[in-house]
Amino acid sequence: MKIQSRGGTENCDSFPIMFIFKLKTDRLVLLVTIWHHVANTTSDEIWTRRKRHEYLGSAYVYLPCSSSIKNQANMQIQATKVEQIHGSIHQPHRLRDNKVGDLITDKRRLVEVPYKASLADTMNALMANRITAVAVAAPPGHWIGAGGSMILESDKQTGEVRKHYIGMVTMLDILAQIAGNHVEPESVSGGDGDDLDQKMKVPVSSIIGRCLESLSLWTLNCNTSIVDCMEVFSKGIHRALVPADSQMENVAGVELVESASSYRMLTQMDVIKFLKAYDNELKGILSRRVKEIGAVSDIVFGVTNRTKVIDAIKCMNTASLNAVPIVQSSNDTEDHTQLINGKHRKLVGTFSATDLRGCLLSQLKSCMHLGVIEFIEKCSGTPTHEASGLRTSTKELVTCYQESTLGEVVDKAINNHVHRVWVVDEQGLLVGLVSLTDMTRVIRSWMLSEPA
Repeated sequence: MKIQSRGGTENCDSFPIMFIFKLKTDRLVLLVTIWHHVANTTSDEIWTRRKRHEYLGSAYVYLPCSSSIKNQANMQIQATKVEQIHGSIHQPHRLRDNKVGDLITDKRRLVEVPYKASLADTMNALMANRITAVAVAAPPGHWIGAGGSMILESDKQTGEVRKHYIGMVTMLDILAQIAGNHVEPESVSGGDGDDLDQKMKVPVSSIIGRCLESLSLWTLNCNTSIVDCMEVFSKGIHRALVPADSQMENVAGVELVESASSYRMLTQMDVIKFLKAYDNELKGILSRRVKEIGAVSDIVFGVTNRTKVIDAIKCMNTASLNAVPIVQSSNDTEDHTQLINGKHRKLVGTFSATDLRGCLLSQLKSCMHLGVIEFIEKCSGTPTHEASGLRTSTKELVTCYQESTLGEVVDKAINNHVHRVWVVDEQGLLVGLVSLTDMTRVIRSWMLSEPA
């Protein structure tokens, strides 16, 4: 058999021709591989033409060829997702048909620290990986996991247990350690810098459970439906471990016992990004105003612009808040060491646990008694802050109005990498907030109310 190609003429009895090309749409990239098996073909020249058609997110490929080849050709088309464009996700089926496993296909391996790691080393791991929580691993058989959990990593071939995940440490846990039993500088030789050094030398295992969120460690099974997954995240759980190779089926909620060869971390933000990729299916809820669908939480506590960093940390620790709004101080007699009702106050910034992720320990020592605004502005000018990908929350307020659509608020959260969007009025006065928990809750409720 002779086949004409750009490189010349080749002899072959059975020649596989593989065309590999990418079909790019605004939603996904497909790798289309066409194997054109040709047997006992004469010296006919083989001409193929490909034409791309796109309709409702589907790609159709046509490879016309001569009639003498058509009867002998065996064609197989395999379309496989190979990448994401702008965070969009390949949609093989309807949103409600997805399972947790579909949400972790592009997630990297779990970031973890050993149980003996110091708090300072743990904070460095959070900063290096641009994350706000990290799993703590220990040798098996010596620990009871957070909340009585028993989440193990085992060898895929032998089943031998390699490690036990005993808990999850977040930036809020680190804040709790910093704020706990804080000693004022004038009463201790060497100042609070030395005190902070001692606090950051403790093993990370010793602070697990300091905050409400880290009292338990949850897993979500790959076969859990997305609706059941959303129920978990709509009740205040911010993250869960997902076993990459679990054999369990039809698991409806979170589990405290699991064994797998590897895990992935699934977060509220991962779920919201996944839902956003199905905005056509969700336009019935995304097009509605956040006020009318009950997405706005109107109880909002904050600190003033005159609050010191250490006092803001103590307030967040006491109330188990990952972030608080910074509002304009109203008068000189106001107590700046306590949380205040932020409603109907002028919003000037956000102080969050994530802000400290971009601050080196050496910087943090000298910043504990700065005002929160001064601290944010000082940190924002450092190379560490820029490298961590953090925003300057006093200059880039992420806000919406009660009349904003849910879709607009979801976009703001995703594009600015924040877990809450402050709701303000026309004068910039704080009205409430819409959190990722709120977004997940109202979208799930709408999905359940719609016909399957």
